[in-house]
Amino acid sequence: MAVTLDDSPANIERLAQALLEDRLVAVPTETVYGLAGRALSPTACARIFEAKDRPAHDPLIVHVSDLAMLDRVAERQPEVETLAKAFWPGPLTLILKRRPTVPSLVTSGLDTVAVRISAHPALQRLIAKADCPLAVPSANPFGYISPTTSEHVAAQLGDRIEFILEGGSCTIGLESTILDLVNGSQPRILRPGAVTEEQIRAALNRPVSGFSPVPSDRMIVAPGLLDRHYSPTTPLKLRSGAFTAEEIMGLPVDVAALCIRKPGDSRTNTFWLSEDGDPSEVGRKLFSMLRKLDAAGFASIEVEPMTNDENLGRAINDRLRRAAGRGNQED
Repeated sequence: MAVTLDDSPANIERLAQALLEDRLVAVPTETVYGLAGRALSPTACARIFEAKDRPAHDPLIVHVSDLAMLDRVAERQPEVETLAKAFWPGPLTLILKRRPTVPSLVTSGLDTVAVRISAHPALQRLIAKADCPLAVPSANPFGYISPTTSEHVAAQLGDRIEFILEGGSCTIGLESTILDLVNGSQPRILRPGAVTEEQIRAALNRPVSGFSPVPSDRMIVAPGLLDRHYSPTTPLKLRSGAFTAEEIMGLPVDVAALCIRKPGDSRTNTFWLSEDGDPSEVGRKLFSMLRKLDAAGFASIEVEPMTNDENLGRAINDRLRRAAGRGNQED
């Protein structure tokens, strides 16, 4: 069973050594917990895919400590420095041309690589101590709800990995925004997250293609783009709009009603993510709540979308669509 360690200097040194020996460490980020292995080691990356039961066609995100380390894995474009100054460390992943040093397993055979600098101080110290880029997909079985606490990781992967670095609950709770910079003349958002289209456009002072679902027959060029992802085992239905009071009271008791904000009327099968619908709180609590409902024995879960599909609401609705197996459908 995995050993959970705090971020003391001695433990950071121990975990850095484990990574250099091609062992795996579950690590905290501000978005979700990730499963880290040495990105330039085919052995370590193969172990990540095996531990997660992850298909080889789904590429990994590489975490680095700074732009100098980024240069080991990717070709830096002029936009990188601008975006790094505005958003790194933080929840933004960039798709860049990869360097030959990056194993093809990491990129699923593509000539691009996804790169990020996380804002979590424990992960920053670990990467700096190991002095190597780390491949860090979410620390959960492939396709299941992403973990936002160390306990989530232990429950799902504790018997497959050796170490978990304790970093508290994730402060954002949703995976990073992914921005494709390969075509520098037209940056394109592949996955919405806490860094918004409006913020990126303002930083670059140029047009940015906003997020739109990718057709299911298109090659996967970044993580988290599958039609069905972030999903509980309990069947989940995404509603087209908010619950009415009559709909909540009329649901069978074995169906969980998950609301964005606290409803006026509720029953024992009614749950909510925020008293007032605050998007940051909704995003932070979403995956933990889905795990709770998945373990509660309900026959199914019905969830309402964010009615204000702007900024973080776009990311929340994207995760809900994919959790319900509707990743490429328009509302």
